[in-house]
Amino acid sequence: MADRVRAAYRRRAPGEPRALGYLYIAPALVVFVAMVIVPLGQSVWYSLFSWDGLSVATWVGLGNYGALFSDPTLRGPFLHALVLLVFYSLLPIALGLLLAAAMSRVRLRGLTFFRTVLFLPQVLAMVVVAVTWRWIYAPSGLLNEALRLVGLGGLAHSWLGDFTLALPAIGVAGTWVGFGLCMVLFLAGVQSIPRERYEAARLDGAGPWQEFKAVTLPALRPQIAVAATLTIVAGLRNFDLIYLTTAGGPGNSTAVPAYEVYHRAFEIGQVGSAAAVGIGLTVLIFLLTVVVSRLVEGTQ
Repeated sequence: MADRVRAAYRRRAPGEPRALGYLYIAPALVVFVAMVIVPLGQSVWYSLFSWDGLSVATWVGLGNYGALFSDPTLRGPFLHALVLLVFYSLLPIALGLLLAAAMSRVRLRGLTFFRTVLFLPQVLAMVVVAVTWRWIYAPSGLLNEALRLVGLGGLAHSWLGDFTLALPAIGVAGTWVGFGLCMVLFLAGVQSIPRERYEAARLDGAGPWQEFKAVTLPALRPQIAVAATLTIVAGLRNFDLIYLTTAGGPGNSTAVPAYEVYHRAFEIGQVGSAAAVGIGLTVLIFLLTVVVSRLVEGTQ
């Protein structure tokens, strides 16, 4: 948005008054304020009240925010979201880097088809993803039947009904969705690295690990920053996959902040608390994305 605003301002004709240049950015600014700033301000205001959405609201100040730290039913979803970041962000990035390193040493035919297949989960509707994985994890689903077929029936579980395994099971589905995006980003980055760098590293006696650390990883830092930002945001705002597979259950073992906002606002009538959770989630996403960008900038 900021880049578009600056570009629109620069497009003013030479000699135009500076004030006239602001007319180019006014429509975008109005839309941004109406669609982002005003709803955000309203959410902050609602979070200062105890309100069920219908009756008279009661002022509680920062009480709803204090509950984010003191109430286990509110603190738990944020901890679950941080656990899911391992599956939504760390694992897809690690797998993407692993394949990118392999591609830097071996040329693969049909790379375009390979990219398309890996990126396919990104373009699927999340409803399709959720229904598919719910069927895979069902007691008589594909995963349990495959375990029984190879003689490991003792490992079969009701994966989405297990208090311990439900959250990692959701995380695996998230890894499957995010893996293709990281892969495509890193493969595009690897293709832009001059082959002479790899040849020079091999002439110096560098092995696969040294080559990856000295050539591939430094060149992929911009792509890693983009992948980390996108996957972190996707992991923290995860709602539809949780809602369609477990609805936060069993118990609250898979509840995440985005689902908690919906649950409190529309199911149990705690609009003020839901707004506080939403604002807390916004702050968490902002802080993590800033940390990621600072770390990348600091290593360049």
